[in-house]
Amino acid sequence: MGMTDPIADMLTRIRNASMAKLGKVEMPASNLKSNIARVLKDEGYIRGYKVQKDNKQGLLKITLKYNEQKESVIDGIQRVSRPGSRVYVRGDRVPKIINGYGIAIISTSKGLMVDREARKEKIGGEILCKIW
Repeated sequence: MGMTDPIADMLTRIRNASMAKLGKVEMPASNLKSNIARVLKDEGYIRGYKVQKDNKQGLLKITLKYNEQKESVIDGIQRVSRPGSRVYVRGDRVPKIINGYGIAIISTSKGLMVDREARKEKIGGEILCKIW
């Protein structure tokens, strides 16, 4: 039986690994997950990511990022839109996360982007998750 919400599983693995102060976290790969990892890297929440091919769907390896006090850069990570309850937003109603301190990852017709880019381009979509 397949997993019902692989994005929530990804976010939970990242949250648990950062709370346990682990350096890396691995999970089954997908195009959406690697795009989320790309956004997290571009925004400075993770150090890097790599997709390793295997005989199945591949492995996504994420290297977590910590500050000088060995605290995780990610304070919180939360799934917004779920398979049973999708959350969509119009381009002029894209929310700010903690007054711009955090980001929302939005799936738009132009691909995944953060809330700041979506507001600038006035494009809406499905809010996947919030990170701060």
